[in-house]
Amino acid sequence: MATLKHIRTATLDIAYEENGPPNGAPVLLMHGWPYDVRTYDAVVARLAAGGCRTLAPYLRGFGATRFLSRDKLRSGQQGALGSDLRDFMDALAIERAALVGYDWGGRAACVVAALWPERVRCLVTGNGYNIQDLAVALMPAAPEQELKYWYQYYFQTERGRAGLTQNRRALIKLLWRLWSPQWAFDDATFERSAPSWDNPDFIDVTIHSYRHRYNNAPDDPAFVPIERRLAGQPSIAAPTIVLQGDVNGVSPELWSSYRGRFTGPAEERVFAGVGHNVPAEAPDEVARAVFDLLAST
Repeated sequence: MATLKHIRTATLDIAYEENGPPNGAPVLLMHGWPYDVRTYDAVVARLAAGGCRTLAPYLRGFGATRFLSRDKLRSGQQGALGSDLRDFMDALAIERAALVGYDWGGRAACVVAALWPERVRCLVTGNGYNIQDLAVALMPAAPEQELKYWYQYYFQTERGRAGLTQNRRALIKLLWRLWSPQWAFDDATFERSAPSWDNPDFIDVTIHSYRHRYNNAPDDPAFVPIERRLAGQPSIAAPTIVLQGDVNGVSPELWSSYRGRFTGPAEERVFAGVGHNVPAEAPDEVARAVFDLLAST
């Protein structure tokens, strides 16, 4: 059974769950928005049984993770997420690890893999190359895709902030259903994650993240150097497996559109009937990808 632990970085008190043998190969499991570490429960069971040391941190704004300063900007930008993951590894003296992530967690994992490749043994990324290209953020997508991003445009407004604050469970349950139309999660599964969104910084971090990606919120000055490096859409050399569901209801990406960003050994695996939340919907496939990469590295 996973143990809830805490570790401090310069910015955060990060809550995380650890399982498996302490001397096992470290595998960091990064959850997305709006989910939490419960999305990896079935994956953890498989990895721990296979001898891996799993660590699943709650992202900033989720669960029991807290900012150390009241004055720190509650940034949700990609530079912050990547920096948090690197700092988490530093705090635990993990020099090198397998990284697994999707959505926001996949963004953090891709940022670390691109900017600090010496820290990454291998990468399993759900939904593709997750580093945002902010230079093209204001270019419209096809109308069908714009429709799927309705929640992002909603969050650009104060009405959207109020809606997320007042109706967060109903809104998030709707997104879960839209993004993973064939995932038959029950109320008990949903409620196990719901307390994570009561974090006092959840709203601020969420709103900043979605406004920042459309140039409607400022950078945290601490992450400007990182954002400058990410603006070049840096490549990822770590051995990588990209996992895609063929019914992803929010951000389906074509392998051909980002294959060139992976300059090391890389492959894509597509799963029928799986949506956006790959770890919860296809835990066997996620664990298999990790074991395959660990065996090859």
